[in-house]
Amino acid sequence: MWELYRGIIHQYSKILLVQERRLIAKAQKGCIESEKEIILRHIGFLIFRIRRKLFPEFLNRYGEDLLAETIPVLYQKIKSYDLKYRDRNGNPKPVRFSSYIWKRVDGFIIDFINEEIQKEKLASKRELVSLSQNGVEDDGEMV
Repeated sequence: MWELYRGIIHQYSKILLVQERRLIAKAQKGCIESEKEIILRHIGFLIFRIRRKLFPEFLNRYGEDLLAETIPVLYQKIKSYDLKYRDRNGNPKPVRFSSYIWKRVDGFIIDFINEEIQKEKLASKRELVSLSQNGVEDDGEMV
């Protein structure tokens, strides 16, 4: 399933925190290439979080869709990343982008799966209602 992304993950491996922050600064100033590079460098992290959070059944069914849906979250987080973040004592405290996004990514994964489960339940209920309106009982026989 994730074979398509192995080349991207290999080509865009982890970089130093200083380099990552430089890319984020450029992206926040409007550099689309820097923004894309940050996203590509975090595809492996997204896949790791998706694989970590999902049961195999959901991973097989929704994994790639979930990856595609999670990428816009990264774009939003690039914009809100605080390059001037300081700890409680006022000391500068640089934070890796992956550390900054992991809770949001995990929350998005859970929300996505909950929505999909609700859609399936609703579709199942509609199908049962439709079958009962057409005179078909639960065991598939006509009334």
